[in-house]
Amino acid sequence: MKGAITPGQCRAARALIGMDRRALVAASAVAHRTLVNFELGASQPRAVTLNALRAALEAAGIEFLDGEGVRRGPEKN
Repeated sequence: MKGAITPGQCRAARALIGMDRRALVAASAVAHRTLVNFELGASQPRAVTLNALRAALEAAGIEFLDGEGVRRGPEKN
């Protein structure tokens, strides 16, 4: 499933692009508490929530790799 990301990928993606939780909450329309609980591994959000987080991070330049990895995507002109 494309939307399935791990808590570690989410934290790593934010760190890679210097995005704090507030910015990801604003970009994804996911509740702050939901994001915190997900990143801490305290809960597993619904697929629609994971899709929103992933889409927001991809729009910010993150590319999700198979497994646990993330990287900056190619620069867009």
